[in-house]
Amino acid sequence: MRTWPTLLALLIYTTPLTASQAAGPSPPDAAIEAARAYRKAHAAEILAEYARFLEIPNVARDLPNIERNAKVLVEGLRERGIAAELWRMEGVPPIVYGRKDVPGATRTLGIYLHYDGQPVDEDAWHSDPWTPTLRTGALEAGGTVRPLPTAGEPIDPEWRLYARAAGDDKIPWAALTTALDALEEAAIAVTSNLVFFFEGEEEAGSPHLESYMRAHRDALDVDVWLICDGPIHQSRQPQLVFGVRGVAGLEITTYGATRYLHSGHYGNWAPNPGLLLAQLLASMKDADGDVVIDGFYDSTTPMNDTERQAVAAIPDIDGALREELGLVRSDGRNAPLAERLRRPSLNIRGMVSGAVGEAARNVIPNEATASLDVRMVRGNDPEAMLDTVEAHIVRQGFHIVREAPDRATRLAHPRIARVRREPGYPAAGADLNDPQVQPVIGAARRAAGDDLILLPTLGGSLPLYLFGEVLDAPVVIVPIANHDNNQHAPDENIRIGNLWYGIELMASLLTMGMDESGP
Repeated sequence: MRTWPTLLALLIYTTPLTASQAAGPSPPDAAIEAARAYRKAHAAEILAEYARFLEIPNVARDLPNIERNAKVLVEGLRERGIAAELWRMEGVPPIVYGRKDVPGATRTLGIYLHYDGQPVDEDAWHSDPWTPTLRTGALEAGGTVRPLPTAGEPIDPEWRLYARAAGDDKIPWAALTTALDALEEAAIAVTSNLVFFFEGEEEAGSPHLESYMRAHRDALDVDVWLICDGPIHQSRQPQLVFGVRGVAGLEITTYGATRYLHSGHYGNWAPNPGLLLAQLLASMKDADGDVVIDGFYDSTTPMNDTERQAVAAIPDIDGALREELGLVRSDGRNAPLAERLRRPSLNIRGMVSGAVGEAARNVIPNEATASLDVRMVRGNDPEAMLDTVEAHIVRQGFHIVREAPDRATRLAHPRIARVRREPGYPAAGADLNDPQVQPVIGAARRAAGDDLILLPTLGGSLPLYLFGEVLDAPVVIVPIANHDNNQHAPDENIRIGNLWYGIELMASLLTMGMDESGP
């Protein structure tokens, strides 16, 4: 017999999310009906146009192709009557900027997406990443290649389009432009002034995002930002996300002798840096995965009542995820994933000392290195969090250096740790009760129905703090892509049903009223 987690997993991964199903019992409004009718009439055309956009490589360092992508975006905005231009800095991808002023509008809505994608390892893909390939289902579920549909041909929402950036992050563009076209055809007015802000190097770390923002601060004056990125929830229910974790990193190296030593001649006598490092790392967390470094959690801003209620309403998928990932238990004594994302984390992302396998030798290595990342939530300061880790290292008896120790330092200290800190940025998030955020929740619920999940914090990190720090406006992440879209990985894809949902979601957001309610 199948276990309950297995049955839940089957439910999660086989129940389709279509826009009409997600809408629930509430009657859809005119904007959503118009979007649905337009999509049904032009479905093949929508997919064909999206496929043509996906054919353009979009790795940030490939500036000639990045320019081709930016040109598509600028022309697409202008074709829809939106004033658009490119903001440039020497030798980096341009920002695509657009603005649409709506007579009588009392709110300005900012729409952000990034048009660059991750690099590709073409040998790891089952099809050319720059030749969009339509399959009858997920590849791992046996989906087979089929041609793009012709006009009037029935389209299964479970079909998937495979290409780099199909899910991350060109899909919002297809949803947004289709929604604008649908509203125009139905003569339904947009209710907010619109600012479009499309970045071309998010996947490269957004190194110039702040400079662009500060140089064009006045043009980016909006009331609330929609960050169009990321996947829907693992339960396949639609979601809004109201924050991201910050991130910082550090590298720790411990030392033994000045050279490799024979483990027979010197074992049990010469200190082993690998063991020193393992003991140090083990001292930072307990058996339940909680960090035991003094002060590590002290600056964390606790969840408010609205956030707690939102977390409590999230579907319980943890058992199914553990089964899928082959885990008999998860950290925090199987605490819910959404709760764990609201706590800062300390992760060992890599370790090296000596060699293993066929390259292993009977030696005592002369050094060992570990690379760590710290994911932060609201209230945590990146430098202060790294300070707590360094203070812990000192309490374990280590002398901290910034460069490889010289002989005098080695002879003066029995335990030495070189610590190299990586710059980071803080977490960012919006209050679910913010008056500018409430209408976004209401509009999304019109499209998604009562199944809409409100997730206080995404697990990943994005430099969204800049939208608050530089632009002084709240952000709401508006995901469209399927949770299993393989973003950043080979065989990235978008499920067609998610595109259909995204079109209706955008139509609802573009026509939201000021008095719509949130949670």
